[in-house]
Amino acid sequence: MTRHAAEIASGRRFEFGANWAQFLKVLSDERIALAEHSLQYMLGFNDLRGKRFLDIGSGSGLFSLVARRLGATVHSFDYDPQSVACTAELKRRYYSNDPGWISEQGSVLDEGYLQALGQWDIVYSWGVLHHTGAMWKALENIIPAVSQGGTLFIAIYNHQRLMTPVWTWVKRAYNQLPGSLRWLVLGPALIYLWGPRTIYDLLRGKPFHTWRHYAEHGVRGMSAWRDVVDWVGGYPFEVAKPEEIFDFFHSRGFNLMRLKTCGGALGCNEFVFQKNQSQNQNHNKNYRKGDQ
Repeated sequence: MTRHAAEIASGRRFEFGANWAQFLKVLSDERIALAEHSLQYMLGFNDLRGKRFLDIGSGSGLFSLVARRLGATVHSFDYDPQSVACTAELKRRYYSNDPGWISEQGSVLDEGYLQALGQWDIVYSWGVLHHTGAMWKALENIIPAVSQGGTLFIAIYNHQRLMTPVWTWVKRAYNQLPGSLRWLVLGPALIYLWGPRTIYDLLRGKPFHTWRHYAEHGVRGMSAWRDVVDWVGGYPFEVAKPEEIFDFFHSRGFNLMRLKTCGGALGCNEFVFQKNQSQNQNHNKNYRKGDQ
C-alpha cells in the first residue's frame, strides 16, 4: 500500500482526487473561460506567452489548462494519484501529446523533488498547501522554486477564532467514519452551510436558485454539492491569518502585489507575491506560525 493510500485508509486524508474526477464530468467551456479570466486578473497578465508555470497540487488540472491556453509552458504535479489522473485527462482532451505541458505525481514536502524542477516564472498553488499536514514547511519549500522577479500565487484557508477548531473536528470525524456513515457529518454541515441561503432563495421566490447556479459564478468551477463535500472532507486542515502569510513571505524577500481576502469568514485568502531579491536560505529558517 502506498503512503497516500495508507493515509486515506487510516482516515488521515481526504480523497481530493475522487471529488475532482466528478468535477470533470461537468466541466464546460464557460467554466474554463471564467477560470481563465480570474487567473488573468489576479496575475495582472493578459497572456502568459514566454512564461514558465508551475502548478503545485494541480487537482482537476483546470488552472494548468488555463495557463497553457494563455501560452505558458506548464508543469503540473499533485500528491493524490487520482488528481494526477484528472490533470492528465484534461491534458489528453485539450493538449494531447503536447511537450509544453507535463503532468506527474509529486509532493511539495519533498525538497529534493522540488529542487530538481528548478525555478519558474509563476508558481501557483491554490487551496493546496493547507492540506499537506505540514503547511509551514510546504510554504518554505516553494520559495526556491520562484525565479528572481517571479510571481507566487497561493490561496490559504482563513483562520477563524471560533470556527476553526469546530471545522477541524468535523473534517477529522468525516474522514474517520466509514463511507456509509459519513452522512452523519455531511448532513448537518450541509444544513449549516446552505440552510440560510436556501431559505433566502425561497423567500424571494427562486427556490434553490443559488444552489443550481453555483458553478456558474465560482472560478474553481465546482458544483455546490462537490464544493460542500470538498470542504467538509478536506483534511489535513490548517489555517493562517492574512498577516501571518504576509509576514512570512515579506521576511523572505517577497513583495505583496495583490490580496483578496474572504472578509474574515470561511474560505481562502488569496495572495500574489513577487520575489524581488536574493533570498538567504538560512534567514528565519525556523520561522513558524508562533514566531511572530
